[in-house]
Amino acid sequence: MTKIYYIGDSTVAFNKIHTYPQTGMSQGLPLYLKEDVQVISLAKNGRSTKSFLDEGLFVPAQQGMGEGDFLFIQFGHNDEKDDPARHTDPNGSFRDNLRYFIHEARERGAFPVLITPIARRLFDENGVFRPGSHGPYPQATRQVGAEENVPVADLTDLTENYLAQLGDEASKPLFVWPKDNTHLKAEGAVKMAGFLAAELDRFGGVYADLLEKEPQI
Repeated sequence: MTKIYYIGDSTVAFNKIHTYPQTGMSQGLPLYLKEDVQVISLAKNGRSTKSFLDEGLFVPAQQGMGEGDFLFIQFGHNDEKDDPARHTDPNGSFRDNLRYFIHEARERGAFPVLITPIARRLFDENGVFRPGSHGPYPQATRQVGAEENVPVADLTDLTENYLAQLGDEASKPLFVWPKDNTHLKAEGAVKMAGFLAAELDRFGGVYADLLEKEPQI
């Protein structure tokens, strides 16, 4: 069985009933995958690349990844926070941490995939979507992908465009609104995971082979 180790923050994390209705992308992604592909969600709420490493949360992936597995890496929401336990420099430590994840995967024969953070649901008083809530972190992720020859699923760009087109009111059911505009509900997790699946299909090869294909009619 092929394994996908999915690391990240609360937008990715697998939720239990005590955080309902919050739902992470790791819960929506299996809907798009073949039966013999297993998603192992190691993502935790509130984590950045720094705190994820400092707390030893990456260790299960290091111990479990093997030849032909995948490491999905999705951070940015918390790296940008002004908190010494989580903050990283987008031009320094953030990139270094992404490279560390990539190299650890490759040493074990696994395929790393970088994923830019999904957009926050932010609209102004006129109902116009406000992009750019993650600052320089998505671009840092793209650049590391280019330098390391790692595919980048650009969910920041895709989800910003999607929310802008969807609009203020219609986007509310995707998020835990009115509590916040960052965390997803089930419908949002499935939709955002669909964007990731589309990117895997675009990559082709072993990445597209993960996906359940619709029957031909």
